[in-house]
Amino acid sequence: MPALLNPPRPDAATPRLRWRNLAGSARALALAEAASRDDRLYLVVMPDARTLDDLERELRFFAPPDLPLLHFPDWEVLPYDRFSPHPDIVSGRLSTLARLPQARRGLLLVAAETLLQRLPPTDYVKGRSFSLRTGQKFSLEAVRAQLTQAGYYGVAQVSQPGEYALRGSLFDVFPMGTSQPLRIDLFDDEIESIRHFDPESQRSLDKIKHFELLPAREVPLDDDAVKAFRRRFRVRFEGDPTRSALYRNISEGRAAPGMEFYLPLFFEHTATLFDYLPGSVVVVSDGGLATALDGVWTGITSRHESHRHDIESPLLDPGEVFLAPTDVLARLVDRPEILLPAAAASVGLSGEGGRDMPLPAAPPPGLKLDAR
Repeated sequence: MPALLNPPRPDAATPRLRWRNLAGSARALALAEAASRDDRLYLVVMPDARTLDDLERELRFFAPPDLPLLHFPDWEVLPYDRFSPHPDIVSGRLSTLARLPQARRGLLLVAAETLLQRLPPTDYVKGRSFSLRTGQKFSLEAVRAQLTQAGYYGVAQVSQPGEYALRGSLFDVFPMGTSQPLRIDLFDDEIESIRHFDPESQRSLDKIKHFELLPAREVPLDDDAVKAFRRRFRVRFEGDPTRSALYRNISEGRAAPGMEFYLPLFFEHTATLFDYLPGSVVVVSDGGLATALDGVWTGITSRHESHRHDIESPLLDPGEVFLAPTDVLARLVDRPEILLPAAAASVGLSGEGGRDMPLPAAPPPGLKLDAR
């Protein structure tokens, strides 16, 4: 399909652009056209999750089938909440983190607040993933140990990502990063077939030859990780650690609500989303990124101040769990940038104005539009 808008893209001569004359869904069309003709990844940052979801729906309509479109979802819990993100959200995040090392082009959609979150090290997802395929020798105890190390729960019947169940010669598992569970049919000690199935009707669906199991959480709960958490918790916080329900649960290898806000205690070093990105990234925003980040940071520090006095639930400082807005902007400042029309009067991420690039306000010559 020929380009309708043919939007300009940042280059060495013009690293920062403002697109104009784009109303409604036209900016999604322009982004889809620009990214499909570029060999760089586009990091699209919107001020909040709702705006991002609206843009994603439009992009999925306009984007060609061969254009990778990734969404790194937010946790959808408040800072320092004693709740963990829903398994479907964690599944989507891990799926994106697993794909990013190979993502050299396409669109990566992120809400501003998600840029502030610290993440597991870049080798975490790959190091705790494993694959199964038809014809492979299958040791129940070995696979169960791998699943437990990856954070999966054994249940009677799988219903959501991160669960597995064994029933006779059938082994069911709901891998993270997928929308359907899998049924592994065993013949003696060998995998005879692998199928998707409907968790409600239990009806088997299409066959596949192999699949990869991602870890079930962004926080590890194997023996080494639990020991590291216990050691760092005792060093970081004063008093009797056993007064903390979170400490007791994790000490017993159980997932604890809100443990994501203690991520630095599980790893020697944490990462950020920027560590997962390739070197050549084009940043796309509506110009309100700095304001959005400041607003999120204010909410983080306010929540920390109101919850930090509970001696049975001590909190890490905001700077330990999140990146400060200045750190985020510093990591974006030297990257090529596109400002969407809503930010036409704003300055770029560097603090310098970008070059205005009006896009056609009318259809290109030769384009025929049917009257309705």
